Order: sequence, then structure tokens, then C-alpha cells
Amino acid sequence: MPMPMHELDAFEDTLVERFREHPVLANIALLPDEDFAALLLQRRFVSLAFTPSYDLAIDLLRDEAGRRIARVILREEYPGGDGHTPSHREDMTHDLRRLGVSRQALVASRPTAATRRAIGDAFELIAESGAHDNCDLRLLTVLRFWGEVLVSVEYGRLWERMGPLFSPAGESRSRFYHPHHVHDAKTQPLARVSLLSGSHSDRLAARVTELLAREESSDCFKELEERSVQLKTVFYDQFLPALDRVGV
Repeated sequence: MPMPMHELDAFEDTLVERFREHPVLANIALLPDEDFAALLLQRRFVSLAFTPSYDLAIDLLRDEAGRRIARVILREEYPGGDGHTPSHREDMTHDLRRLGVSRQALVASRPTAATRRAIGDAFELIAESGAHDNCDLRLLTVLRFWGEVLVSVEYGRLWERMGPLFSPAGESRSRFYHPHHVHDAKTQPLARVSLLSGSHSDRLAARVTELLAREESSDCFKELEERSVQLKTVFYDQFLPALDRVGV
């Protein structure tokens, strides 16, 4: 039998807190400006891989209910069908420019080896998940935890530094980082999630918990969440030398 949901919540929350306390995220305010800009530019490449990651998972899902949830989330990344509304990736570039990242810096940026590894390993984790008999649970678990819950944690930490640089309203309002911190977040425990929830994490969790109830154990759920944290950790580890330079 799978673990009770409250125990899985405790397990998951422990992972989330461990990730929140990664030295780079916990000390984000201490990074020199040039290192913070470099981090944002590298994180941009991970964000650019978000939509093909969802597309890959949708290709491999057999569960129609899960596929519909994933489709809706993917389509929200490209609002409006007339071409007049910026995509979420464009909103990210808007925020980067407001934070002082120049177009020249965008043009010159390239993914580092660590960033390429973090992206490639995420695709591999999704592809590998699709090869199992319980692929639907595995795929939705990865989409939810790697693609939503932990992203909200990341952007929440980044917002601690960038928030004062945005005004509450008007042209300087964040269009990407703060909204994604909010709508990707886990807002309900696994035992109380609903498809009516506004957050991506909770909508996916509604189906994940239904699929979990059919499993003989929760081992794959726990394994995939741990591996998702490791993927994120590898990405942020590349910025540890920046903390060393400022004596953290």
C-alpha cells in the first residue's frame, strides 16, 4: 500500500525545504550583481526547455485525464491565439531587461556544461519515466515536482532579491518571475488537492494522488521527487564559487 498522504506531504515538504536552503538560493542577496545576472541568464535556458519537456511528457502519457491537465498548462504558456499577447518566455525576457540585463548579454549568453547537463538529465528523466508500466504516475510526478513545485521555490528565492527592483504596479511590475512563483506553487496538501485549484502544482497533484492510490507502494513517487531535487541542485551548484568569492 502507498504511504498515507500526510506522510508523503511531510516527505515532500522536507525535500522542498532542503532545496530552499541550497547555499546559492539561501544567500541569493549576497551574490555580486554580475553573478546574479549570470545565474538568471543560465536559468533562462532551463526555462526555455520547459515547454518541450511538457511536450515530451504529453507524447508519452497514456492517461487522458493527466494529458488534458498537461495540455492546459502548456497552452497557458502561450496566451492568446492572435499573436498580440507575449508568451511567458517573452515575459521572462521583459523581466530580465527590467533587471538590467542587456540585449547584448542575452545575445552573447550560452548554456554552460552544468546547465546543459541539468536540461539533458531532465529530458532523460521524463523519457525514462515513460518506459514504465506506471508511466502516467511517473510522468505527472516529474511534471509537477520538477516543473512546478520546485520552480515556485526557485522563483520565490530569486524574488527575495529582485522584488525591490520592481514597483507594485505599472511598467515595472514583474510579468514572469513573481506570477510563476505564485501560480506554480503547492498551495494545498496532497490529501486536499482539487482540479479546481488555480495553481499548476495542485491541478497536477489532483491526478497524481488518484494514480498513487492504485499503486502498491509510493517508492517511485519518492524516488522521482528526490531525483528532481538533484537535477535542480546540479544547476545551482555551478554558482557556489560565486559565494566563495564573497566569503560565504
